[in-house]
Amino acid sequence: MTERMNRFNDISPIPDSKVPETIERLMANSYFRRAAEPFVKPLPWEEFTAIMGQCRTKNDFQRHVIYPAMKQLIAKTTAEMRGAGWENIPEGTGNLFISNHRDIVLDAAFLNILMIDQDKPTTEIAIGDNLLIYPWIEELVRLNKSFTVKRSVSVRQKLEVSKHLSEYIHDTVNRRAQPAWIAQCEGRAKDSNDKTQVSLLKMLTLHDSTNPARALQDLHIIPLSISYELDPCDYLKAKEFQLKRDNPDYKKTEADDIENMYTGIMGFKGRVAFRFGTCIDRAVGDIPETVGRNELLEKAASLIDREIYRNYTFFPFNYVAYDLMTGTGRFSSEYTDEDLSNFNTYLQKQIDKINIPNRDDDFLREKIIGMYGNTVKNNQLAQ
Repeated sequence: MTERMNRFNDISPIPDSKVPETIERLMANSYFRRAAEPFVKPLPWEEFTAIMGQCRTKNDFQRHVIYPAMKQLIAKTTAEMRGAGWENIPEGTGNLFISNHRDIVLDAAFLNILMIDQDKPTTEIAIGDNLLIYPWIEELVRLNKSFTVKRSVSVRQKLEVSKHLSEYIHDTVNRRAQPAWIAQCEGRAKDSNDKTQVSLLKMLTLHDSTNPARALQDLHIIPLSISYELDPCDYLKAKEFQLKRDNPDYKKTEADDIENMYTGIMGFKGRVAFRFGTCIDRAVGDIPETVGRNELLEKAASLIDREIYRNYTFFPFNYVAYDLMTGTGRFSSEYTDEDLSNFNTYLQKQIDKINIPNRDDDFLREKIIGMYGNTVKNNQLAQ
């Protein structure tokens, strides 16, 4: 165990032996208090830190600190949260869940709340180092069983870093039989046109690049579909689309990332659904051995995409958006005139939140409609 920790301690979650000292540092950090205190109210800060101080392991921290805080957030910011497809998760083995990516923070956080409610082990969570803006954020997420994806490295270091990450994920899933979660692509699919990056699967096979099919099967990949009725960040994503259209050199700032995280966490999401698809082991095994590595990875990415598309959960706004996108009434039986009116009102309300020079309402409207309609379009393609 010590050898493993030393080998991966640059990216792994904090070992249980260091949980108490990490919690002590967090509790003494005024920036952590400023960020966390609004989430735990009405619980007094002193009472909250007393609970934190009693945690000795990451599981303690998740169950006694993260879980109640997240349950409180779910009650405030969702109408309902549910999971389905539990029968697709075998007992006693590790799996890698690969999902579409909607919210920077909450996709994996909500998943782990559902896992605890089902009395299943929580997943280790992949998080990009670009989001670890402050040292206390890094300590907090590593306490919450996150492992680091190093993105801010040179091209020369990329292969070495990717192989190290691949070996860590295989060690986690295979040797420790610990479930892990990673998004299907770097960053959120801002238009909800979800696609698995072939480069992600390439990284996962670096553990055994001589046999990429076996390397993927060893991870027992289960595609996961995440569906939010409302995306609180939809107007921020649309705003970014216009800013990039008007200035191809536009880059998000650290402040933009913080705004997206805060808005995603605190905004109202309506109904939220997580649905697990079928493990792709058998389907990967059916790919002919004569297929080259690149084609195999492309086929595996398509298998994951198809499972994600098939297992979306849809709400009236999705069907309205698809019909507006396509200029058809194909799904008119799935929504009412009131739903259509409410969606148009919602669109304008979100657009009105955007304050940028030369705001292009038609373009922004089209982009937000796409965010809600593209999932239906892809679901139809997967049938």
